Amino acid sequence: MGRAEERRARQRAGRRAAPRRSRPMAAETGGPAAAAPGKPAKSRIRRIFGWKKILGTFFGVCLLGILGFIGLYLYVDVPQGNAAAQQQSNVYKFSDGTILARNGKVNREIVDLSKVPRKVQLTFVAAENKSFYHDSGVDFRGTARGLINTALGRGKQGGSTITQQYVKNYYLNQDQTVTRKLKELVISLKVDREKSKDDILAGYINTSYYGRNAYGIQAAAQAYFGVDAEDLKVEQGAYLAALLQAPSQYDWAVATDTGKKLVTERWNYVLNNMVEEGWLPKAKRDAMHFPKIKEPKGAPGLGGQKGYLVELANQQLERQLMAQEGLTASQAENAVVDKGWTITLDIDRKKQSALERTVKAQLNSKLNRKQRKVDGAIQAGAVSVDPKTGRIVALYGGQDYYKHWTSNATRRDYQPASTFKPVILAAALEQNATTQDGKPITASTVYDGTSRRPVLDHGSRVGFAPPNEDDVSYHDITVQQAMNKSVNSVFAQMGVDVGMSKVMSTAGELGMDTKGMQAVPAQTLGSMGASPLEMAGIYATFANHGYKVTPTIIKSAVNKGRSVDLPNPVGGSVISRTAADTVTSVLTGVVDDGTASESVARNPLRGGQQVAGKTGTSDENKSAWFTGYTPTLVTSVGLFGEDPKTRAHVSMKGATGLLPPPGRINGGGYPAKIWAAYTFSVARKAQFDLNTTQGAAVAPVETPTISQTPTQTPSRTPSSAPPTSESPTQTPSQSPSQTPSRTPSQTPSQTPTTSPPTTPVTEDPLDPDGNFGQ
Repeated sequence: MGRAEERRARQRAGRRAAPRRSRPMAAETGGPAAAAPGKPAKSRIRRIFGWKKILGTFFGVCLLGILGFIGLYLYVDVPQGNAAAQQQSNVYKFSDGTILARNGKVNREIVDLSKVPRKVQLTFVAAENKSFYHDSGVDFRGTARGLINTALGRGKQGGSTITQQYVKNYYLNQDQTVTRKLKELVISLKVDREKSKDDILAGYINTSYYGRNAYGIQAAAQAYFGVDAEDLKVEQGAYLAALLQAPSQYDWAVATDTGKKLVTERWNYVLNNMVEEGWLPKAKRDAMHFPKIKEPKGAPGLGGQKGYLVELANQQLERQLMAQEGLTASQAENAVVDKGWTITLDIDRKKQSALERTVKAQLNSKLNRKQRKVDGAIQAGAVSVDPKTGRIVALYGGQDYYKHWTSNATRRDYQPASTFKPVILAAALEQNATTQDGKPITASTVYDGTSRRPVLDHGSRVGFAPPNEDDVSYHDITVQQAMNKSVNSVFAQMGVDVGMSKVMSTAGELGMDTKGMQAVPAQTLGSMGASPLEMAGIYATFANHGYKVTPTIIKSAVNKGRSVDLPNPVGGSVISRTAADTVTSVLTGVVDDGTASESVARNPLRGGQQVAGKTGTSDENKSAWFTGYTPTLVTSVGLFGEDPKTRAHVSMKGATGLLPPPGRINGGGYPAKIWAAYTFSVARKAQFDLNTTQGAAVAPVETPTISQTPTQTPSRTPSSAPPTSESPTQTPSQSPSQTPSRTPSQTPSQTPTTSPPTTPVTEDPLDPDGNFGQ
């Protein structure tokens, strides 16, 4: 062999002896045997997750899924329709177990689709499922999303077609389970194959729940418009289609401002979709106006107060199902109304009866709607709550559920007026706020009570100068006295001192629905909307030493052996005990020396019972309030002026014809009288346990020296609040009323030693513009 050949042989041998490798040999690492000579070693991940294995696994899972779905499709049959069978009476009980009401008569009349105008049919398609006429009956993407969300406990977040909703309404139920959703998917596919689109649409609009105890389009047409389904106009059909998303929330007659906004947006959405699909000429759509909705009527068997109690119980149960099971508003309502629930309420039968008798005796018996037009505008609402448990023990929603559908106990469209002032004080105490000159805000802090005094923010005017009641100026006055007399100018300035954003934040913490409310000085006069239920919860939180009370009417709710877990009405601390107890202490002064003294403090039924509370009268005398509490019971009473035909807010001035001119209905009048007659007849006597050194309920540590009013007698010295720098220019009729008349023992049963002020202590401000509340 020549040298050249030997060299090539050595080169070939060298290549075979030293193959390329991607990792250390086994001999070097102590690992497994090396890869075969001449081949690169595979990584651990590549050996486990090779692309062939991944692809094979994917196709295997897909095949199993397909086979499983085929099996499910063959196994699940279309069941008999059960919509009518699902309707069962709900039973409502008092807290002692006695029957309050049984409600369950189904209001449904099936109509043939040919009886429904074609364009009205299309409003439902435009609202829920524009692809209805050419889809397979199932939204696979939305259903898959819903299945995943349900499996992960996220509740209802997927979409569904008209076919799926019809199947859920007619063949299945509202349960949020994976099994039910899979059945819905299969049955929807089968129904879409076996039935025509018109049959499915007819089934959908005839089985859906529209609110007002109306099932199906015929019952809904009568309930909302007083016409048969065949006479519905397109704009009316669009409203009914929009209504299905949240029947109670979107019912125009009882909807909040938010609800009205949402249903209007939904109504526009429906009609605009019809234009986009070519089902409605744009010119006709542009000429359409939101339809006029007929006033509702109560369901049979719910006359008197029963309907109001049942309505609130249903609403609270629906909200709990929405939170607990992820149901939408429409699904929750459909799952509660006439579905065989046994609901035990917190309502105490004796207290409920006492509240009804009291309203009748103290107010309704004095109204003569034939003799005085204004008497027909008077609406009363009240809620009574146990502050230790949060249970609603009595509720008054109106004269009769059949005569006035809207519950005055839960409506939020009237101003709470001066009953909001304690919230401002609570915010000041909780935030350790100071006045403009840096002095801590306490019950004895002195403010300028001049009427129409411009509110200042560190020297700058904020453009707000509210009048006091009757435009009376009080000059230098303590916070305690300002609360007693409900001095607007003081609390307007205090709100700015604290910071209105902090005031509204505290209001929200205490239980007021502040969503959408502006943090502006005008809110210090209670110019927002609130309900007796809401105010009862806020004051119950004060009474419960700052622990949040969310009033509840449901004691238990059971359906087919299943109980609903109910949240504890009493939550954690939202303001400190000292702040809450100080507010309570200050509010005892309103009762003993302020605007509620005549109706409450001097009420012969009081019998030494300790009481804290606040009156309120809104601008133009459209609402009047007294919200007060003993250590064991909180009750909020509101009177509202409402035109019986238009439902517009109107003045109550002159009602009953029994009041001296100008005949104002103020918080210290009928509301306080109703409160006192009811509370003193049912509340057990108890003493406030207060952790505070401030307010009317606390005896002063030192004997204050009062030198600015020579006419004061020595007997009044030890019972007065800390000294104030009252102006000597005040009129004699005002001066004596500015020194509280409490004795050192501070028992509310004692009669004040000062003479009442000659200036009437009412709550309606002199406000020609109608912008300010007392």
